[in-house]
Amino acid sequence: MSPRPDNGRVIPLPLLPHHSANRSSVTCKYRCGNACAHEAPNTSDNAYFGDIAESVLSRRKALKASGVVALAVGGAAALTSTAAAVPAPLRGQGRSSIPGTDFAPVAPNTEDAVVTAEGYEQGVVIRWGDPVVPGAPEFDFNNQTAAAQEQQFGYNNDFAELIPLDGTGNRNLLVVNHEYTTETHMFAGYDENNPTEEQVRIAWAAHGLSVVYVERENNGGLKPVPSQYNRRITLNTPFEVRGPAAGSDFLKTSADPTGTKVLGTQNNCAGSKTPWGTILSGEENFNQYFANADSITDPTAKQRLARYGLKGTTSTRKWEKFDKRWDLAQEPNEANRFGWIVEIDPHDPNSTPVKHTALGRFKHEGAAVKVADDGRVVAYSGDDERFDYIYKFVSNGKMKSGNSAYARRQNMTLLDDGTLYVAKFTGNSPASEIDGTGKLPADGAFDGTGEWIPLASGDKSFVPGFTAEEVYVFTRLAADAVGATKMDRPEDIEPNPVNGRIYCALTNNSNRGSTGNAAPDEANPRVGNKHGHVIEIDDDATGTTLRWNLLLVCGDPNDPGTYFGGFDKSQVSPISCPDNVAFDRHGNLWISTDGNALKSNDGLFAVPVDGPERGHVKQFLTVPHGAETCGPVVRDTLVTVSVQHPGELDGASADQPASHWPDGGNSQPRPSVVAVWRKDGGEIGRR
Repeated sequence: MSPRPDNGRVIPLPLLPHHSANRSSVTCKYRCGNACAHEAPNTSDNAYFGDIAESVLSRRKALKASGVVALAVGGAAALTSTAAAVPAPLRGQGRSSIPGTDFAPVAPNTEDAVVTAEGYEQGVVIRWGDPVVPGAPEFDFNNQTAAAQEQQFGYNNDFAELIPLDGTGNRNLLVVNHEYTTETHMFAGYDENNPTEEQVRIAWAAHGLSVVYVERENNGGLKPVPSQYNRRITLNTPFEVRGPAAGSDFLKTSADPTGTKVLGTQNNCAGSKTPWGTILSGEENFNQYFANADSITDPTAKQRLARYGLKGTTSTRKWEKFDKRWDLAQEPNEANRFGWIVEIDPHDPNSTPVKHTALGRFKHEGAAVKVADDGRVVAYSGDDERFDYIYKFVSNGKMKSGNSAYARRQNMTLLDDGTLYVAKFTGNSPASEIDGTGKLPADGAFDGTGEWIPLASGDKSFVPGFTAEEVYVFTRLAADAVGATKMDRPEDIEPNPVNGRIYCALTNNSNRGSTGNAAPDEANPRVGNKHGHVIEIDDDATGTTLRWNLLLVCGDPNDPGTYFGGFDKSQVSPISCPDNVAFDRHGNLWISTDGNALKSNDGLFAVPVDGPERGHVKQFLTVPHGAETCGPVVRDTLVTVSVQHPGELDGASADQPASHWPDGGNSQPRPSVVAVWRKDGGEIGRR
């Protein structure tokens, strides 16, 4: 593909090193299969964002004069102007007056510890290997077994959610994703070229999800309690395939000739709690687990595999030695059975989890649901890859009220019937003003409008040359064909329960503007974007129009190419590589980071999105060195985060650990969920 122009010139930015931001090479290897070491799978020649911006301006001016541009969605007109219009004396000056963010920010650091804001306590809730299922054995690092791991807390916890079982918040179900395994840190003396079968089976059991009953302790923390609710979901757990692609020939294997039953889920990254009380979880970097993609000779099949990053011969973990399902030469459709949104009912430990094909197949960071005014549900999802897309699904059916098991079962069918869309963003500034540095255009904001392009609904495809079945199973290729906007790794995307707007973390994209890749555009405005940004969307939920702006352009506040919602940059915490997002009851946005490129440990940050302190980013905590902050949950008097891959630094291993968190001494590091609460028992972020 030829280089993209930007203001009439080619940007010859070289590719950056093989791992992104401040993430270690071992994390890149085991988490995403060294995705950044390869060209991005999206080689489509979608229309360059800036090519259409100029032509849009004249039409936009005409529409603005007639009032059409102001969408009939509450608050759209104020998306980018609120904070910038506030006089400086009214801003935070280091202390916030916004409920939920009134705490002293944590300074950047590289400690091997969780560091919280002053006045807060912390405690580990559950660690890798801790018992989950009643009767499970205690963890023994040096004597692990697959049978034990099937009953114990899995590895590399990511998304987490607390589902209350009472009105006090004292009794909850903690649901946690286990994204991936890092075998070099799980087993002493691990031989990457010759893993044992037991090690492989332990890894299968360490993937998936955990459901754990937890109770609030008197000191403010959370304690796991043996319960009938407790459950492990692993790569050995049967899943039901539902929706329009269920039974597709693309999903059939020798073990499942029906194409409707899949063993397990993997690479589960972000997720959400649905309004009906179930959990949605996204299958992300599944491609790295499969061997012998190069043995496929059919050109169409090969193109489809390549678009999902499936290539090469042997896999990193060598699972194909012990089960042919991981060998594409023997089971060419097995990879098509991953990359979906899965749904589990944590209230029923005997229920069969579901894979929803109507939401499309790609590297789902997660999915989150908003209930539209007419009762239909809208699920938003990001495809976490450089130059991939943002999607939404709108159900045909309407949500049933009530918390009964019957209502949950009925509402779980909503995600099987509806319309799948992909987003196309248009800026409202001339292309000449998007110079790749992050400098704001003349109107003072990166913002514009957009449309949702329909891909398929039921058995009807809206993409020329694609059947509906092909749209669902090879969604990336269908989205390429309709000219969706290439984004900088869209990760977690969530609706704000207070203002109704949608927020998506775009973590980074070191290849933006490099030779042969898409140039900066108004929605992705920086060359070599190593710090990422956050986009705010005012969406016509069940319709096809939207307005958007960039709330944050992350990085060092002293860098002129950063932006904090118009807030005074001298008063904000540095933030890099936003990943997961959550909200408190006040509507403040909470952001966890992954791969901080500012050389500090990753952390959790709070930022108001409305009012005089819009954009006032404050760091609430940091996690140990080598770790990533995941799955934040923010309640009135409690915050939890998943601390993923602590001590995962270059040169480290189980034989040479670089961290001893959380147990200290000479212990091995263990991914864990941590709870944080105020020492005086008061509300989070209120002094």
